Amino acid sequence: MQTYVRCGQLFTGADDAALKNAAIVFDERGRITYVGPEKGAPKHSGDDRQIDHSAHFVMPGLIDVHTHLAYGNAKTEEDIDLYNPLEFRALRGMFFAQKVAAAGYTAICSPGDAGQVSLSIRNAIDAGLFDGPRVMAAGPYITSHQGLTDWYPTWIGAPETSIGRLVVNIDEAVQEIRRQVKNGVDCIKIAMDGIQRRPDGELIAAFTQEETEVMVRETQRMGKKAVAHAVGREATLYSARAGMDLIFHGFYSDDECIAAMLKNGCVVGPTLTQPRNVIDFTQPHEPAGQKGRPEATERRYREGCANLKKVIAAGVPFVTGTDTGFAVTPYGEWHAKELELFVDDLGFSNAAAMRAATATSGRFMADTADIGVLETGRMADFTAWDGSPLADIRILQDHRRRLRGTYIAGREIRIPERAYDPRQVTDFSLSNWTDLYTQERVAELGIGQQRLAAE
Repeated sequence: MQTYVRCGQLFTGADDAALKNAAIVFDERGRITYVGPEKGAPKHSGDDRQIDHSAHFVMPGLIDVHTHLAYGNAKTEEDIDLYNPLEFRALRGMFFAQKVAAAGYTAICSPGDAGQVSLSIRNAIDAGLFDGPRVMAAGPYITSHQGLTDWYPTWIGAPETSIGRLVVNIDEAVQEIRRQVKNGVDCIKIAMDGIQRRPDGELIAAFTQEETEVMVRETQRMGKKAVAHAVGREATLYSARAGMDLIFHGFYSDDECIAAMLKNGCVVGPTLTQPRNVIDFTQPHEPAGQKGRPEATERRYREGCANLKKVIAAGVPFVTGTDTGFAVTPYGEWHAKELELFVDDLGFSNAAAMRAATATSGRFMADTADIGVLETGRMADFTAWDGSPLADIRILQDHRRRLRGTYIAGREIRIPERAYDPRQVTDFSLSNWTDLYTQERVAELGIGQQRLAAE
Protein backbone atom coordinates (compact mmCIF):
# COMPACT_ATOMS: atom_id res chain seq x y z
CA MET A 1 0.00 0.00 0.00
CA GLN A 2 1.18 3.51 -0.83
CA THR A 3 0.00 6.92 0.30
CA TYR A 4 -0.67 9.76 -2.12
CA VAL A 5 -0.51 13.36 -0.90
CA ARG A 6 -2.07 16.04 -3.06
CA CYS A 7 -0.28 19.38 -2.63
CA GLY A 8 -1.63 22.76 -3.73
CA GLN A 9 1.95 24.03 -3.57
CA LEU A 10 5.02 21.92 -2.83
CA PHE A 11 8.35 23.31 -1.60
CA THR A 12 10.77 20.38 -1.66
CA GLY A 13 13.65 22.10 0.15
CA ALA A 14 15.89 21.63 -2.88
CA ASP A 15 14.74 24.64 -4.93
CA ASP A 16 13.68 28.24 -4.41
CA ALA A 17 10.25 27.94 -6.00
CA ALA A 18 7.23 25.83 -5.12
CA LEU A 19 5.58 23.38 -7.51
CA LYS A 20 1.86 23.86 -8.07
CA ASN A 21 -0.58 20.95 -8.20
CA ALA A 22 2.08 18.50 -7.05
CA ALA A 23 2.06 15.13 -5.32
CA ILE A 24 4.12 13.12 -2.84
CA VAL A 25 3.90 9.32 -2.81
CA PHE A 26 5.42 7.24 -0.02
CA ASP A 27 5.40 3.57 0.96
CA GLU A 28 4.42 1.79 4.17
CA ARG A 29 7.80 2.59 5.76
CA GLY A 30 7.21 6.30 5.18
CA ARG A 31 9.88 6.46 2.48
CA ILE A 32 9.15 8.63 -0.56
CA THR A 33 8.73 6.90 -3.92
CA TYR A 34 7.60 9.89 -6.00
CA VAL A 35 7.70 13.70 -5.83
CA GLY A 36 6.56 15.91 -8.68
CA PRO A 37 3.56 17.07 -10.70
CA GLU A 38 0.35 15.35 -9.71
CA LYS A 39 -0.33 14.44 -13.33
CA GLY A 40 2.92 12.49 -13.48
CA ALA A 41 2.35 10.47 -10.31
CA PRO A 42 2.08 6.68 -10.63
CA LYS A 43 -1.43 5.31 -10.77
CA HIS A 44 -2.87 4.26 -7.44
CA SER A 45 -4.95 1.23 -6.56
CA GLY A 46 -8.04 0.97 -4.43
CA ASP A 47 -5.95 -0.06 -1.43
CA ASP A 48 -3.81 3.08 -1.52
CA ARG A 49 -4.43 5.90 0.93
CA GLN A 50 -4.94 9.51 -0.11
CA ILE A 51 -4.28 12.71 1.86
CA ASP A 52 -5.70 15.91 0.45
CA HIS A 53 -3.63 19.05 0.96
CA SER A 54 -4.62 20.46 -2.41
CA ALA A 55 -5.55 23.76 -0.72
CA HIS A 56 -2.31 23.97 1.27
CA PHE A 57 1.40 24.72 1.06
CA VAL A 58 3.40 21.55 1.71
CA MET A 59 7.06 21.62 2.72
CA PRO A 60 9.63 19.51 4.60
CA GLY A 61 9.26 19.40 8.35
CA LEU A 62 11.16 22.21 10.05
CA ILE A 63 14.32 21.50 12.06
CA ASP A 64 15.62 23.34 15.14
CA VAL A 65 19.21 22.36 15.90
CA HIS A 66 19.31 24.22 19.24
CA THR A 67 16.52 23.06 21.56
CA HIS A 68 17.49 22.05 25.12
CA LEU A 69 14.97 19.47 26.29
CA ALA A 70 16.26 19.39 29.88
CA TYR A 71 15.96 23.12 30.60
CA GLY A 72 12.20 23.30 31.18
CA ASN A 73 11.70 27.00 30.27
CA ALA A 74 14.14 27.99 32.99
CA LYS A 75 14.43 31.47 34.48
CA THR A 76 17.74 30.80 36.26
CA GLU A 77 20.71 28.48 35.93
CA GLU A 78 19.66 26.94 39.24
CA ASP A 79 16.31 26.08 37.65
CA ILE A 80 18.22 24.20 34.97
CA ASP A 81 20.71 22.39 37.18
CA LEU A 82 19.40 21.86 40.70
CA TYR A 83 15.73 21.82 41.49
CA ASN A 84 14.43 18.71 39.77
CA PRO A 85 15.75 15.16 39.57
CA LEU A 86 16.85 13.91 36.16
CA GLU A 87 13.89 11.52 36.02
CA PHE A 88 11.40 14.39 36.27
CA ARG A 89 13.34 16.40 33.71
CA ALA A 90 13.08 13.53 31.23
CA LEU A 91 9.30 13.30 31.66
CA ARG A 92 8.98 17.07 31.44
CA GLY A 93 11.25 17.10 28.39
CA MET A 94 9.02 14.62 26.59
CA PHE A 95 6.03 16.89 27.19
CA PHE A 96 7.95 19.84 25.80
CA ALA A 97 9.31 17.86 22.84
CA GLN A 98 5.71 17.30 21.84
CA LYS A 99 5.12 21.06 22.07
CA VAL A 100 7.92 21.48 19.52
CA ALA A 101 6.34 18.93 17.18
CA ALA A 102 3.01 20.70 17.48
CA ALA A 103 4.70 23.82 16.07
CA GLY A 104 5.59 22.02 12.83
CA TYR A 105 9.08 20.88 13.82
CA THR A 106 9.69 17.26 12.91
CA ALA A 107 13.32 17.12 14.13
CA ILE A 108 15.49 18.83 16.73
CA CYS A 109 19.02 18.65 18.05
CA SER A 110 19.24 18.89 21.83
CA PRO A 111 22.86 20.04 22.19
CA GLY A 112 23.88 19.83 25.82
CA ASP A 113 21.53 18.47 28.46
CA ALA A 114 21.87 17.10 31.97
CA GLY A 115 22.48 13.39 32.43
CA GLN A 116 20.85 11.27 29.75
CA VAL A 117 17.66 13.30 29.50
CA SER A 118 17.62 13.96 25.75
CA LEU A 119 18.92 10.44 25.03
CA SER A 120 16.02 8.96 26.98
CA ILE A 121 13.49 11.14 25.17
CA ARG A 122 15.02 10.20 21.81
CA ASN A 123 14.93 6.50 22.64
CA ALA A 124 11.34 6.58 23.88
CA ILE A 125 10.18 8.32 20.70
CA ASP A 126 12.22 5.99 18.48
CA ALA A 127 10.71 3.00 20.27
CA GLY A 128 7.21 4.25 19.48
CA LEU A 129 6.26 4.78 23.11
CA PHE A 130 5.42 8.45 22.49
CA ASP A 131 4.78 10.70 19.52
CA GLY A 132 7.36 13.42 19.07
CA PRO A 133 10.01 14.87 16.79
CA ARG A 134 13.18 13.11 15.74
CA VAL A 135 15.82 13.93 18.36
CA MET A 136 19.57 14.24 17.91
CA ALA A 137 20.80 13.89 21.48
CA ALA A 138 23.81 15.05 23.48
CA GLY A 139 24.99 14.69 27.05
CA PRO A 140 26.26 17.50 29.28
CA TYR A 141 28.52 20.20 27.85
CA ILE A 142 32.20 19.55 28.34
CA THR A 143 33.50 22.58 30.21
CA SER A 144 36.54 23.85 32.12
CA HIS A 145 36.88 26.09 35.15
CA GLN A 146 36.86 28.99 32.68
CA GLY A 147 33.95 27.69 30.63
CA LEU A 148 30.27 28.24 30.20
CA THR A 149 28.14 25.98 32.46
CA ASP A 150 30.68 25.94 35.32
CA TRP A 151 28.42 28.47 37.01
CA TYR A 152 28.95 27.84 40.68
CA PRO A 153 31.72 28.83 43.13
CA THR A 154 34.63 26.44 43.39
CA TRP A 155 33.58 25.50 46.93
CA ILE A 156 30.35 24.11 45.46
CA GLY A 157 31.67 22.69 42.22
CA ALA A 158 29.70 21.24 39.29
CA PRO A 159 26.70 19.20 40.55
CA GLU A 160 26.06 15.78 39.03
CA THR A 161 22.69 17.12 37.88
CA SER A 162 24.24 20.04 35.99
CA ILE A 163 24.13 20.53 32.21
CA GLY A 164 27.93 20.91 32.35
CA ARG A 165 30.56 18.25 32.95
CA LEU A 166 33.67 19.85 34.42
CA VAL A 167 37.02 18.48 33.23
CA VAL A 168 40.34 19.69 34.63
CA ASN A 169 42.70 18.24 32.01
CA ILE A 170 42.57 16.88 28.48
CA ASP A 171 42.67 13.25 29.62
CA GLU A 172 39.47 13.79 31.59
CA ALA A 173 37.90 15.43 28.54
CA VAL A 174 38.72 12.45 26.33
CA GLN A 175 37.36 10.01 28.90
CA GLU A 176 34.16 12.07 29.18
CA ILE A 177 33.73 11.98 25.41
CA ARG A 178 34.14 8.20 25.43
CA ARG A 179 31.70 7.86 28.34
CA GLN A 180 29.06 9.90 26.52
CA VAL A 181 29.57 7.93 23.31
CA LYS A 182 29.11 4.70 25.25
CA ASN A 183 25.83 6.09 26.59
CA GLY A 184 24.66 6.66 23.01
CA VAL A 185 24.94 10.38 22.24
CA ASP A 186 24.73 11.65 18.66
CA CYS A 187 26.95 14.67 19.28
CA ILE A 188 29.31 16.15 21.86
CA LYS A 189 28.84 19.75 23.03
CA ILE A 190 31.97 21.69 24.05
CA ALA A 191 31.70 24.97 26.00
CA MET A 192 34.37 26.84 24.07
CA ASP A 193 33.55 30.31 25.39
CA GLY A 194 35.33 31.32 28.57
CA ILE A 195 34.05 33.64 31.29
CA GLN A 196 37.21 35.76 31.51
CA ARG A 197 38.03 38.71 29.25
CA ARG A 198 41.22 40.40 28.18
CA PRO A 199 41.72 44.13 28.90
CA ASP A 200 40.33 44.92 25.43
CA GLY A 201 37.10 43.07 26.32
CA GLU A 202 37.65 40.00 24.13
CA LEU A 203 36.49 36.71 25.64
CA ILE A 204 39.27 34.22 26.36
CA ALA A 205 38.51 30.72 25.09
CA ALA A 206 37.86 28.09 27.75
CA PHE A 207 40.20 25.58 26.09
CA THR A 208 43.48 25.99 24.22
CA GLN A 209 43.80 25.29 20.51
CA GLU A 210 45.58 22.01 21.24
CA GLU A 211 42.94 20.88 23.73
CA THR A 212 40.17 21.75 21.29
CA GLU A 213 41.78 19.75 18.51
CA VAL A 214 42.15 16.70 20.73
CA MET A 215 38.46 16.83 21.77
CA VAL A 216 37.17 17.33 18.24
CA ARG A 217 39.42 14.63 16.84
CA GLU A 218 38.32 12.12 19.48
CA THR A 219 34.63 12.97 19.00
CA GLN A 220 34.83 12.51 15.24
CA ARG A 221 37.00 9.40 15.59
CA MET A 222 34.15 7.88 17.59
CA GLY A 223 31.74 8.67 14.75
CA LYS A 224 29.96 11.57 16.46
CA LYS A 225 29.60 15.24 15.64
CA ALA A 226 31.36 17.98 17.57
CA VAL A 227 29.35 21.06 18.52
CA ALA A 228 30.69 24.26 20.08
CA HIS A 229 29.21 27.15 22.02
CA ALA A 230 31.45 29.94 20.74
CA VAL A 231 30.42 33.59 20.81
CA GLY A 232 33.89 35.11 21.17
CA ARG A 233 36.44 35.37 18.40
CA GLU A 234 39.06 33.15 20.03
CA ALA A 235 36.62 30.36 20.82
CA THR A 236 35.22 30.56 17.29
CA LEU A 237 38.69 30.51 15.73
CA TYR A 238 39.86 27.54 17.79
CA SER A 239 36.65 25.67 16.94
CA ALA A 240 36.97 26.37 13.22
CA ARG A 241 40.64 25.42 13.11
CA ALA A 242 39.83 22.14 14.87
CA GLY A 243 37.11 21.30 12.33
CA MET A 244 34.13 21.56 14.68
CA ASP A 245 31.06 20.25 12.82
CA LEU A 246 28.75 22.98 14.13
CA ILE A 247 29.67 26.31 15.70
CA PHE A 248 26.87 27.99 17.61
CA HIS A 249 26.77 31.79 17.58
CA GLY A 250 30.10 32.90 16.03
CA PHE A 251 29.14 36.54 16.56
CA TYR A 252 32.73 37.77 16.49
CA SER A 253 33.92 35.81 13.48
CA ASP A 254 36.57 37.57 11.43
CA ASP A 255 38.41 36.75 8.18
CA GLU A 256 40.70 34.26 9.94
CA CYS A 257 37.72 32.44 11.43
CA ILE A 258 35.93 32.38 8.09
CA ALA A 259 38.96 30.96 6.27
CA ALA A 260 39.22 28.15 8.83
CA MET A 261 35.47 27.41 8.61
CA LEU A 262 35.68 27.08 4.84
CA LYS A 263 38.83 24.97 4.97
CA ASN A 264 37.38 22.51 7.49
CA GLY A 265 33.75 22.38 6.39
CA CYS A 266 32.23 23.92 9.51
CA VAL A 267 28.55 24.86 9.75
CA VAL A 268 27.30 27.88 11.73
CA GLY A 269 24.12 28.08 13.79
CA PRO A 270 23.86 31.75 14.80
CA THR A 271 20.95 31.26 17.21
CA LEU A 272 19.47 34.73 16.81
CA THR A 273 16.13 34.12 18.51
CA GLN A 274 17.36 33.92 22.10
CA PRO A 275 19.29 37.23 22.13
CA ARG A 276 16.57 38.93 20.07
CA ASN A 277 13.94 37.81 22.58
CA VAL A 278 16.10 39.04 25.47
CA ILE A 279 16.20 42.44 23.76
CA ASP A 280 12.52 42.53 22.86
CA PHE A 281 10.89 40.89 25.88
CA THR A 282 12.95 41.68 28.98
CA GLN A 283 11.01 44.04 31.27
CA PRO A 284 12.61 46.79 33.37
CA HIS A 285 11.70 45.16 36.70
CA GLU A 286 13.37 41.85 35.81
CA PRO A 287 16.95 41.15 36.94
CA ALA A 288 18.14 41.00 33.33
CA GLY A 289 16.59 44.42 32.77
CA GLN A 290 18.04 45.90 35.96
CA LYS A 291 21.53 44.70 35.00
CA GLY A 292 21.29 46.39 31.61
CA ARG A 293 21.52 43.09 29.79
CA PRO A 294 19.12 43.99 26.95
CA GLU A 295 21.25 47.01 26.02
CA ALA A 296 24.46 44.96 26.03
CA THR A 297 22.75 42.18 24.12
CA GLU A 298 21.51 44.70 21.54
CA ARG A 299 25.06 45.91 20.91
CA ARG A 300 26.38 42.37 20.62
CA TYR A 301 23.47 41.40 18.40
CA ARG A 302 24.07 44.22 15.91
CA GLU A 303 27.82 43.56 15.84
CA GLY A 304 27.16 39.86 15.45
CA CYS A 305 24.77 40.25 12.53
CA ALA A 306 27.27 42.48 10.72
CA ASN A 307 29.99 39.86 11.17
CA LEU A 308 27.69 36.96 10.30
CA LYS A 309 26.77 38.57 7.00
CA LYS A 310 30.44 38.28 6.03
CA VAL A 311 30.40 34.61 6.98
CA ILE A 312 27.33 34.08 4.80
CA ALA A 313 28.87 35.95 1.87
CA ALA A 314 31.91 33.67 2.06
CA GLY A 315 29.71 30.62 1.57
CA VAL A 316 29.67 29.00 5.02
CA PRO A 317 26.43 26.97 5.48
CA PHE A 318 23.97 28.21 8.12
CA VAL A 319 21.46 26.15 10.12
CA THR A 320 18.53 27.29 12.24
CA GLY A 321 18.28 27.02 16.02
CA THR A 322 16.71 29.07 18.77
CA ASP A 323 18.17 28.10 22.18
CA THR A 324 14.68 27.03 23.16
CA GLY A 325 14.26 25.99 26.78
CA PHE A 326 14.57 29.32 28.60
CA ALA A 327 11.68 31.41 29.90
CA VAL A 328 12.40 33.87 27.10
CA THR A 329 12.35 31.08 24.48
CA PRO A 330 9.64 28.67 25.64
CA TYR A 331 9.00 25.41 23.84
CA GLY A 332 6.67 25.51 20.85
CA GLU A 333 6.49 29.30 20.67
CA TRP A 334 9.36 30.99 18.81
CA HIS A 335 11.12 28.32 16.75
CA ALA A 336 10.16 29.79 13.38
CA LYS A 337 11.13 33.31 14.48
CA GLU A 338 14.67 32.25 13.60
CA LEU A 339 13.66 32.16 9.92
CA GLU A 340 12.20 35.64 10.12
CA LEU A 341 15.45 36.91 11.68
CA PHE A 342 17.48 35.18 8.96
CA VAL A 343 15.48 37.22 6.47
CA ASP A 344 15.30 40.54 8.31
CA ASP A 345 18.71 40.68 9.98
CA LEU A 346 20.98 38.45 7.88
CA GLY A 347 19.60 39.16 4.40
CA PHE A 348 18.37 35.68 3.49
CA SER A 349 15.53 35.34 1.01
CA ASN A 350 12.44 33.56 2.33
CA ALA A 351 13.35 30.47 0.31
CA ALA A 352 16.96 30.48 1.54
CA ALA A 353 15.81 30.73 5.16
CA MET A 354 13.41 27.84 4.61
CA ARG A 355 16.19 25.74 3.07
CA ALA A 356 18.41 26.53 6.06
CA ALA A 357 15.65 25.20 8.34
CA THR A 358 15.11 22.08 6.25
CA ALA A 359 17.78 20.92 3.79
CA THR A 360 20.87 22.41 5.46
CA SER A 361 19.78 21.57 9.00
CA GLY A 362 18.81 18.09 7.79
CA ARG A 363 22.34 17.48 6.51
CA PHE A 364 23.70 18.20 9.98
CA MET A 365 21.32 15.84 11.77
CA ALA A 366 22.38 12.28 12.49
CA ASP A 367 20.28 10.69 9.72
CA THR A 368 21.74 12.99 7.11
CA ALA A 369 20.49 11.15 4.05
CA ASP A 370 16.87 10.90 5.13
CA ILE A 371 15.34 14.22 6.17
CA GLY A 372 15.22 17.89 5.20
CA VAL A 373 14.37 17.49 1.51
CA LEU A 374 11.30 15.90 -0.07
CA GLU A 375 12.69 13.66 -2.79
CA THR A 376 12.65 10.00 -3.78
CA GLY A 377 14.35 7.76 -1.26
CA ARG A 378 14.04 10.12 1.71
CA MET A 379 11.63 10.01 4.61
CA ALA A 380 8.21 11.62 4.28
CA ASP A 381 8.67 14.21 7.02
CA PHE A 382 6.51 17.14 5.93
CA THR A 383 4.10 19.81 7.06
CA ALA A 384 1.10 21.51 5.43
CA TRP A 385 0.27 25.19 5.93
CA ASP A 386 -2.57 27.53 5.15
CA GLY A 387 -0.69 30.17 3.14
CA SER A 388 2.73 30.39 1.56
CA PRO A 389 5.79 31.20 3.71
CA LEU A 390 7.57 32.00 0.45
CA ALA A 391 5.31 35.05 0.38
CA ASP A 392 5.30 35.72 4.15
CA ILE A 393 7.86 33.90 6.30
CA ARG A 394 5.93 34.82 9.47
CA ILE A 395 3.23 32.30 8.58
CA LEU A 396 5.46 29.60 10.07
CA GLN A 397 5.18 31.24 13.50
CA ASP A 398 1.37 31.16 13.36
CA HIS A 399 1.18 27.39 13.77
CA ARG A 400 -1.91 27.37 15.98
CA ARG A 401 -3.99 28.90 13.17
CA ARG A 402 -2.05 28.02 10.03
CA LEU A 403 -0.60 24.54 10.47
CA ARG A 404 -2.80 21.95 8.78
CA GLY A 405 -0.76 18.80 9.33
CA THR A 406 2.56 17.46 10.62
CA TYR A 407 3.84 14.12 9.33
CA ILE A 408 6.87 12.12 10.45
CA ALA A 409 7.73 9.12 8.26
CA GLY A 410 4.35 9.64 6.65
CA ARG A 411 2.38 9.34 9.88
CA GLU A 412 0.41 12.33 11.05
CA ILE A 413 1.40 13.58 14.48
CA ARG A 414 -1.42 15.23 16.42
CA ILE A 415 -0.48 16.78 19.73
CA PRO A 416 -3.42 18.29 21.62
CA GLU A 417 -2.92 21.74 23.11
CA ARG A 418 -2.40 21.36 26.84
CA ALA A 419 -1.72 24.11 29.36
CA TYR A 420 0.57 23.70 32.36
CA ASP A 421 1.41 25.62 35.52
CA PRO A 422 5.10 26.65 35.41
CA ARG A 423 5.16 26.87 39.21
CA GLN A 424 4.76 23.09 39.28
CA VAL A 425 7.06 22.46 36.33
CA THR A 426 10.03 24.84 36.43
CA ASP A 427 9.86 27.70 38.93
CA PHE A 428 11.52 26.11 41.94
CA SER A 429 14.44 28.45 42.60
CA LEU A 430 14.44 30.11 46.00
CA SER A 431 14.51 33.74 44.87
CA ASN A 432 11.50 35.38 46.51
CA TRP A 433 12.14 39.02 45.61
CA THR A 434 13.75 40.89 42.73
CA ASP A 435 14.28 44.20 44.52
CA LEU A 436 15.86 45.54 47.73
CA TYR A 437 13.17 47.25 49.80
CA THR A 438 15.07 49.98 51.65
CA GLN A 439 13.13 52.93 53.03
CA GLU A 440 14.33 55.01 50.10
CA ARG A 441 13.25 52.36 47.58
CA VAL A 442 9.82 51.91 49.17
CA ALA A 443 9.26 55.68 49.10
CA GLU A 444 10.38 55.77 45.47
CA LEU A 445 7.93 53.04 44.53
CA GLY A 446 5.12 54.56 46.58
CA ILE A 447 4.19 51.23 48.13
CA GLY A 448 3.54 50.02 51.66
CA GLN A 449 2.79 52.25 54.67
CA GLN A 450 5.38 54.60 56.16
CA ARG A 451 5.69 54.13 59.96
CA LEU A 452 8.61 56.45 60.74
CA ALA A 453 8.54 58.73 63.79
CA ALA A 454 7.35 62.28 63.18
CA GLU A 455 9.95 65.03 63.39
